[in-house]
Amino acid sequence: MKKANPQKGKDETQDTFYHGRILVYQKKEGYRFAVDAPLLADFIQTKDKDKCLELGTGCGIISLLLSVKPFMHITALEIQESLAGLAKRNVQLNHLDKRICVIHVDFFDFLPPHKFDVVFSNPPYIKKQTGRMSATSEKWVAKHEVKCDILGIMQKTSALLKKNGRAYFIFTAKRKLEFTQAVDKAGLDVQMERLVYPREGGAPNFLLSQCGFPPCQKRILSPLFLFDDLGKYTPEAEEIFSGRTHASFI
Repeated sequence: MKKANPQKGKDETQDTFYHGRILVYQKKEGYRFAVDAPLLADFIQTKDKDKCLELGTGCGIISLLLSVKPFMHITALEIQESLAGLAKRNVQLNHLDKRICVIHVDFFDFLPPHKFDVVFSNPPYIKKQTGRMSATSEKWVAKHEVKCDILGIMQKTSALLKKNGRAYFIFTAKRKLEFTQAVDKAGLDVQMERLVYPREGGAPNFLLSQCGFPPCQKRILSPLFLFDDLGKYTPEAEEIFSGRTHASFI
């Protein structure tokens, strides 16, 4: 017998992605993901037999969006109990229980019996004690480096990634140097990177990176522009937000 879908809470919205292929419950007032989630999901490249790990899944959105691509299994970790519970319900809502497992745990305490082919994360961008404090503790922990910083994430990635594995991240372009330094300190190399711009002529707002163990030959991809001169999504941005399974840079 098919299980009934988990019910949407009164304090939640139900959103659809990839032309209705993915359904997501989100808190109306808590942490809500932004454009960086589908950008990272598009950038991550997976294979049929990959065992994947997400460090900080939030409501589970990136792992859910990845479900249109091939992989064997995703283990998604989340330190906040409220978000971990929401992510579990979202996995059930999309009938992905056999492909995605959400675990409520501080990923620094996570000690699995094996390493992973793919590790990915959309980490907090804002330094501790800087920037405007978020209205809720849920947003605060998700956006600010209060539970972990980029170096800690890279060190944990290095510990859990297979020697021939691939790690994927999206980070603020303003802190590109710090990101690169953290990658190096963790014993990893940047294999591929791509800057994301709102539009041509402006400054980049995101850095997409694929990392792995050295030696790596770094590949710099052409920039991604999200909007054209008329304020409409560019053709590639439209493909990304529609849930393409093969990126143009492959």
